Amino acid sequence: MKPSGAGPRPAVRKEVVVPAGRGPAPREKGFTLIEVLVASAIMGIAVAGILGGLSTASLNAAKLTQMDRAALLAAQKMDEILVDPSIPRKQPIQGIFDRNLAGGTTAGWRAQVIPFEVAPGAGPGQWVLDRIEVEVWWMDGFTRRSFSLEGYRRGILRPGDL
Repeated sequence: MKPSGAGPRPAVRKEVVVPAGRGPAPREKGFTLIEVLVASAIMGIAVAGILGGLSTASLNAAKLTQMDRAALLAAQKMDEILVDPSIPRKQPIQGIFDRNLAGGTTAGWRAQVIPFEVAPGAGPGQWVLDRIEVEVWWMDGFTRRSFSLEGYRRGILRPGDL
């Protein structure tokens, strides 16, 4: 029988003292130098890939902005030519845009009004369908880039148009 108040005895833990330099060293928590180097290499490769992607995205955004600006400038110039019947046919006209409108870069335009469809035997004072070609150009560093636009309008033939 067990005496009252006596429960199971606690296990006694013996500590083994190992002299320095003998036996297995206790495992410490942390990373080894090799693990840190491998992790750093993997992170470096990942960061280089991300930076390359960001660089490409930035260049594409800049080109898209330039093309969008050129399309707007071409549409503006096209509208000006469409409503101005005094512009001569078959004679190229050109000009330079204000740098503020062109995003701070050098940009210009070239346009031409050409009779597109003329009735047989048509002469001065008769209707004609004109084709208008507008080209907007701008400098991207040392490279000249361009954007073309065409439209049509109805007009009246003048002497010397054909």
